[in-house]
Amino acid sequence: MDGVLAEMRPLFRMGSPRGLRYLNEHKIVPGELLFRSPLYLFGFIPAGHSDLTFVSWDERVGFIEQSPMTGMRKWQHERRISRSSVGCVLTDRLVFEPRVARRLVAFIIRRFFNHRHAVLRKRLGGME
Repeated sequence: MDGVLAEMRPLFRMGSPRGLRYLNEHKIVPGELLFRSPLYLFGFIPAGHSDLTFVSWDERVGFIEQSPMTGMRKWQHERRISRSSVGCVLTDRLVFEPRVARRLVAFIIRRFFNHRHAVLRKRLGGME
């Protein structure tokens, strides 16, 4: 969770069970709720929740998260990690259907994931 929170900061924050540092500290059962996560805009403004649910999980190659979420009719986040000649390639693929303001939400999510990737590159010494 420390890494997830670092990726999101300062735009969003996800709550998690007290003391949880690694997602795999909980038994991840595909399709079952891992925990309900409150969501905060800018780290402190309540913005709903996500029922964090993975449909697949492999620490070496990625995950597919399909979590019911406030404000979304559908949310699916697929993250894949693959080797490359310079280290690795991280690819996020999102499928979502917001309840309102589709274009605005799509713009915000695109910017948010660009931010997440920039944070990862900086933290892990990746290329631009």
